[in-house]
Amino acid sequence: MGSAANAAHREPWNKGKIVVQKAPFKLKDIWALRVRLQMENRVRELALFNLGIDSKLRGCDLVSLKVRDVRHGDQVASRAMVMQHKTQRPVQFEITSGTRDALHKWIKLAGLKSDDFLFPSRMHDSPHLGTRQYARILEGWVQELGLDPADYGTHSMRRTKATLIYRRTKNLRAVQLLLGHSKLESTVRYLGIEVDDALEISEQTEI
Repeated sequence: MGSAANAAHREPWNKGKIVVQKAPFKLKDIWALRVRLQMENRVRELALFNLGIDSKLRGCDLVSLKVRDVRHGDQVASRAMVMQHKTQRPVQFEITSGTRDALHKWIKLAGLKSDDFLFPSRMHDSPHLGTRQYARILEGWVQELGLDPADYGTHSMRRTKATLIYRRTKNLRAVQLLLGHSKLESTVRYLGIEVDDALEISEQTEI
């Protein structure tokens, strides 16, 4: 009885706190990190970073990808489809030329087979890179760029390309499909679209 009462009166963890979405990366930061990873021959990290940006997947979906999800035969595919863990809905994503090159180099270097996880864990108790490991890698990238780790997280990777696409096209439906959202309202909240954005779109539409 007491425990039930305590649970009923337990305050939410974020009460009184300002909870904000993690920031997407800017283009200059993306290219700065890519150049650094290439110059330092950090093949695994470059493949992880590029695919994270392209795929727009949640961290749990990105780290659990298998080689067969992105490579057909000896060629890395230009498009892929995976089932999302959270929604159990399929989502498609593009794999751009630079990302295909990075993945090909990583798969070859690591000697990965079709059924292998794309990013195997270096920890004995996990078959693939964990979300916490991924978050720590990303925090390292953020620090290398001289950015504030408090502003960025794994969702920054998911939001980056989606935000750039929206800013360039204002096509919410396209972004909804790319993110695998079932409701457009979820996409609006995820992108943090404000009234000014809506008014700007309206001003550009003459009747």
